[in-house]
Amino acid sequence: MEVEIRKAASVKEIRTAVGDIINRFKHVLPTSTNSRILLKPNLNANMNALTGNTTDLRLIAAVIIFLKDTGYRNITIGEGTNSGYYRNNISVISRLKVDSLARYFGVDVCDLNQDQPKFINFEKDIQAGVAETCFQTDFFINLPKIKTHFEIGMSVCLKNLMGCLVGQDNKKKTHQNLAKNIVNLNQQLRPHLHLIDGLIAMEGLGPTRGNPLNLGLILGGTNPYLLDLVCAGIAGFDYRNILTLKVAESRGLIGNSHFQYLKNLDLDGLTRKFEQPKANFPASFIHSPKRQKYFLAVRNTPFFTWLASTRMFGHLLFLSGLRQDNFILKEMTLSRLTFRADRCKAGCTKCTDYCPLGLYVPRAIGEMDHNCIGCLYCFLVCPQKAIGFEGELGFMAEQLRQYDIITRKIS
Repeated sequence: MEVEIRKAASVKEIRTAVGDIINRFKHVLPTSTNSRILLKPNLNANMNALTGNTTDLRLIAAVIIFLKDTGYRNITIGEGTNSGYYRNNISVISRLKVDSLARYFGVDVCDLNQDQPKFINFEKDIQAGVAETCFQTDFFINLPKIKTHFEIGMSVCLKNLMGCLVGQDNKKKTHQNLAKNIVNLNQQLRPHLHLIDGLIAMEGLGPTRGNPLNLGLILGGTNPYLLDLVCAGIAGFDYRNILTLKVAESRGLIGNSHFQYLKNLDLDGLTRKFEQPKANFPASFIHSPKRQKYFLAVRNTPFFTWLASTRMFGHLLFLSGLRQDNFILKEMTLSRLTFRADRCKAGCTKCTDYCPLGLYVPRAIGEMDHNCIGCLYCFLVCPQKAIGFEGELGFMAEQLRQYDIITRKIS
């Protein structure tokens, strides 16, 4: 039982850190290079990793590169994004350019919301359908993001498995008793390895509307309870306020050995005091465990489901704080990126440091490099705005509205 922690910022450092961590756990890797390997990132929204929302493409790419260099070829990226995007027929996998990344590296992508369900037991004799792909894989790598979560306190390894549930009907079953059902899911679906994206984390009103925090860390291990406990320590949170960890402790999944390990772990220079995930009054009132079952009874009626899907009412839910996501239907269309050499600051390498493919961005733009997957990381991090966007921003306009200044400063 151990946790590996590495500092990383640039794409080169991330690839080195991932290699170091996986090599420390190489004893758990499958012996056959024909083994089916599933990578499960956090793609809960169409806000990209620079906002603290989703798993960094640089981390996903680094894992794929390591596996392929080791000889593994049967690799799939799988995720079932949250119910709202699924319900509105929005492909977060496509918007975040995960499908483009997969094509570049020659690996598969699976939308777990469209998969065949295998039913597992939740609280109160409820059964929920988990994507069969998650059970049929030979080696399961969980790639969560470190984020605050206004309902359970924090979202890391344990919470990330909610994306393995098939579709809206199965995801909403967790909310009958969210923390207990997340632990139920983890007790029945057990990833072999966890690699945590703590590069740009999220504090405040997570999991979607919080603030990005440049943590610069990658963590790895095989025990999700220990990893979540360590992440709570890094964030300066009392683990007892993280409901999934509280449930895990009550079931004996966390005990003295875990606490002793955390006590002995050297976190000097790694801890940051995260802002607490405090929702506004309407959201706090409705999502209180004492009242949520009544809200869910109304929320799951056909009329309210239809009403929530309308543009006007959905936007009101977003403005009120009762909904964290703003489901914008208009897609982004990138015609090309441009580069202004006169604006580029000498010695700045941010655009290249953030390119998931490791391209030298100024040259790639100038040569119209067709390897570019259009993730816009370089455009979004350039502090001098030397990289320009031509096309229709579509849904990306909302990310720029909320985070443009922040992501250029924080990265």
